[in-house]
Amino acid sequence: MKKILGILLFILMGAIVLSKEVLYVGTNAEFAPFEYMENGEIIGFDIDLINKIGEKIGKEIKIKNIAFDGLLPALQTNKIDLIIAGMTVTKEREKFVNFSNDYFVANQVIIVPENEGTIINMDSLKNKKVGVVLGYTGDLIISKIQGVNKVQYNSAPSSIMALKGGNIDAMILDSVPAQSYVAKNKGLKIIEIDSEVEKYAIAAEKNNENLIKKVNKALEEIKAEGIYDELIIKHFN
Repeated sequence: MKKILGILLFILMGAIVLSKEVLYVGTNAEFAPFEYMENGEIIGFDIDLINKIGEKIGKEIKIKNIAFDGLLPALQTNKIDLIIAGMTVTKEREKFVNFSNDYFVANQVIIVPENEGTIINMDSLKNKKVGVVLGYTGDLIISKIQGVNKVQYNSAPSSIMALKGGNIDAMILDSVPAQSYVAKNKGLKIIEIDSEVEKYAIAAEKNNENLIKKVNKALEEIKAEGIYDELIIKHFN
């Protein structure tokens, strides 16, 4: 009986979300060029993409800016309906959310001062202070390397400032935002490393398959119609 009630509850929750005229979407606007603040407005590739998806499924999209490590709790407590935040699909996250098909592929890199010559790969990070953003993939990767002094920050800009100020020796970040931050901050460079390919996807509440099916269908149409390629050119040149 409890199992049946649980299934009915999941179906009901999915139906409630689909019946809403507005979908609240959580992001973390410190991950340029995917999502970032400009003139008081949240913009970026992810924001344009989710708005196009909203048009396809007939929903108004309202963006909520939330700390990255607060996105999953916000989804689980129904404060938001979806997450789009350059979020990597992982087995651990799949325990708590239902992911869409991936919409972007990335990898990790190391950011160091321009005059740094001893850090050349992940192994050379041992005995170094390495900045990561709480909850990001870099945070998870560094945790597996022994001998690294991991320093967690709430945002990528905070970690970048710490690196420029000499408070840390290096920083781990996704490749595309890393390129954006290095381009805007003189005196930094990127070290390419061997890392697993990561897939970014949109997250919905666990077992909300109906909403994810609609998101996936919209993604397919957006790619087939060339809209996705237009957004890539717009945001990544």
